[in-house]
Amino acid sequence: MKSIDEKYSELMKHAVETSAERRALVKITVGAATCGISAGALDTIHAFKEEIARIGADAIVSKAGCYGHCYAEPLVMIEKPGMPPVFYGNVLPDIARVIATNFVLGDDPCLEWALGAAGDCDTVPSIYELPRFSSEKRKLLRRCGLVDPFDLNESIERRAYLGLSKVLKCAAEETLCEIERSGLRGLGGAGYPTHLKLRDVMKRESAAKYVICNGDEGDPGAFMDRMLMESDPHAIIEGMAIAGYVAGASKGIVYIRHEYPLAVKTMRAAIEQARAVGIIGESVLGSDFCFDIEIFRGAGAFVCGEETALIMSLEGKRGMPAPRPPYPAESGFMGKPTYMSNVKTMCGVSYVMSEGAEAYMDGSPGGTAVLALAGKIRNTGVVEIPIGTSMEEVVNVLGGGVPPAICASSVTGEAPVGRTRAFKAVQTGGPSGGCLPARVLDTPVGFESMKAVGSMMGSGGVVVMDEENCVVAAARYFLEFTKKESCGKCTFCRVGTAQMLEVMKRITKGDSSMDDLALIERLCVTVAEGALCNLGKTAPNPVVSTLTYFRDEYISHVMEKKCPALECKELIAYYIKLDRCRKSCDACVGSCPTEAIST
Repeated sequence: MKSIDEKYSELMKHAVETSAERRALVKITVGAATCGISAGALDTIHAFKEEIARIGADAIVSKAGCYGHCYAEPLVMIEKPGMPPVFYGNVLPDIARVIATNFVLGDDPCLEWALGAAGDCDTVPSIYELPRFSSEKRKLLRRCGLVDPFDLNESIERRAYLGLSKVLKCAAEETLCEIERSGLRGLGGAGYPTHLKLRDVMKRESAAKYVICNGDEGDPGAFMDRMLMESDPHAIIEGMAIAGYVAGASKGIVYIRHEYPLAVKTMRAAIEQARAVGIIGESVLGSDFCFDIEIFRGAGAFVCGEETALIMSLEGKRGMPAPRPPYPAESGFMGKPTYMSNVKTMCGVSYVMSEGAEAYMDGSPGGTAVLALAGKIRNTGVVEIPIGTSMEEVVNVLGGGVPPAICASSVTGEAPVGRTRAFKAVQTGGPSGGCLPARVLDTPVGFESMKAVGSMMGSGGVVVMDEENCVVAAARYFLEFTKKESCGKCTFCRVGTAQMLEVMKRITKGDSSMDDLALIERLCVTVAEGALCNLGKTAPNPVVSTLTYFRDEYISHVMEKKCPALECKELIAYYIKLDRCRKSCDACVGSCPTEAIST
């Protein structure tokens, strides 16, 4: 029987030999995760393949996951022997054909489409010189967008399962100590120390234990877990196997939300590949440890992101939170000790055990945070930063700040122009988070620091709003979401969020008084104190934070019956300025997009 080292060396040798055959060729990699596909990546791949066949170039076209630059999709990376990789953004089929002819076959790097190239640039740029990478420390995302998630060899060549091979040769206690030194915490929102959670399951005496990976990412504006499952599934599998070895579990389950079909497909293929070569299953990497993984597809309930509700869903019951204690570590899935962590945390376990605690802490004692940037921001996508980086740097440097509004006059026929829009707020932590104004943007990203200013890091969603967004309407939107997604088990959440929503509707429609502000503040306290689970307890956060930082905007809605952002439709009235009206010209009729004006 081969030793663990021999088994892993054999896998690495095969991976290197397989890739060596392709190193002599030009490699064209196209991001084909959900964001890439929605931007037209499959058409781009088809165009590259057609053009490569037509011109007879020695090149291969490969798919990869998401690199994090969702604003630039379809994103293409071209690697020519002896040259650094060149990244191209927004590559549609026509552009793909030009790049294939001029750069893949010829010597023109087509810098007009290269990311990071300046207007007068005549050298091949490096994507890592972009401001987007100024603060990034890619650890959990280290392989995302660089490997084909359906090709096990590409992941192994980039050190996948190295951490597992190390762990299998040492005692579980040594692994726990390394994770403790790294400072790794639960990255799904709670921030609970990972080593404590693992130790709690490890010390339980039970014939059966389970490891569950929570991929039920339901927060509006959050897509980090989806990116990892679609781009580097083997990091998740490795983290689960390491957790299983430490906890003494032989069965793992990946719970994936119903709305992520590509993530299900990618994870399933990766599990089958890992099982086929002995990475999971009986005798993991030739050891005495047995661990297998299956996939469970959720039905689309936000509340199932809460661990006890997720377990009930796995057991075939309605997903509803259960009182704690007992915690899942004591009595979880099927009443057995269960270790459950978020997708990002599993990837963190994989990285720590592969590269070491010191490497994970490099740049920040707290490790890193993976954030999804969405909303009114130039560089939408996913970034990984050291914990402690300011939110101002996240929004204005990595995210590129608020984009200009595009204005065009249908009356005069003038060309579209960019109008500067001011930053207003950033909403963090999903529907349970808060809205932070510009004056607190210097807040460091972190569990405690963001809580101190009325928000939370949560799972990592970051939604930017500008002056054209109404924070009152935003708070109403998040309340509508939490009210709709409430499981209804406890009265405080079921009735409390509904009552809060009714008050918010009155405010945004101009049917409220100052008494409503006092009422909703009382309701916020009541729901936060009385709800059964954290999803209910944190439901008032968007209202509390906007009342704290944007109270004047609430007062405008209540007292003046005006929406300063001109978003709340019931508070907007349109008038024709008679002194500027040219009688019978009908310009207003032709320019009104809703046909509100008639002659």
